[in-house]
Amino acid sequence: MNEGHLLFERGLEQLGMPVTEAQSRAFSLYLAELKKWNRAYNLTALRTDSDIIIKHFLDSLLFLKVLPGSVRTVADIGSGAGFPGIPMKIMRPDLDMLLVEPSQKKTLFLEHILRTLRMEGIKVAHTRVEELEGVQVDAAVTRALFSIQEFIGKAEGILGGDGVLILSKGPKVSDEVKQVRGRQINRYDFVLPFQNSSRHLVVIRGTHVGPGNERSGIIV
Repeated sequence: MNEGHLLFERGLEQLGMPVTEAQSRAFSLYLAELKKWNRAYNLTALRTDSDIIIKHFLDSLLFLKVLPGSVRTVADIGSGAGFPGIPMKIMRPDLDMLLVEPSQKKTLFLEHILRTLRMEGIKVAHTRVEELEGVQVDAAVTRALFSIQEFIGKAEGILGGDGVLILSKGPKVSDEVKQVRGRQINRYDFVLPFQNSSRHLVVIRGTHVGPGNERSGIIV
């Protein structure tokens, strides 16, 4: 990544995430291939190394800060160019990851980058989450533009009994959280490295809790 390499490592330091040489090389190759494919297929609106590193790579890794320790299987819903699933998998190779993406051109890129990075324990599903069959995971994550209620409706069917939903939300997150009933919800607020912008991750337990037992918390 050249200068980007230093930026990425400084960002990881701010997140408290050590990185190995192999992981750093994987991110460098991911960046190069994403930029190459992006020129032809317009996979992401972000073009510069710094924007991709900060707003895609580091932003995706925030999901690992709130992922329960018991989680072993993860589905990335509306993965796009692989976010947050591929960065999560690079840093946590023990996770079994499923990238769910309905766009054919993005699916082709995902399959290409997994071959290029020689990643194991990660697959691509060219479909919508509602059409998945025979899939059960510990966690479903997304950076796609779903409302909280919409994501619950789309993704809870693939969760195991103690499964969690995790999604990234914008500044109106509080209004959305108030509209959800009968769920255990926690909100985690972060400041993205090198940015003044906040990131809000919402963690939802995938099973209903009893009336009056829903919880909402904010952890910075």
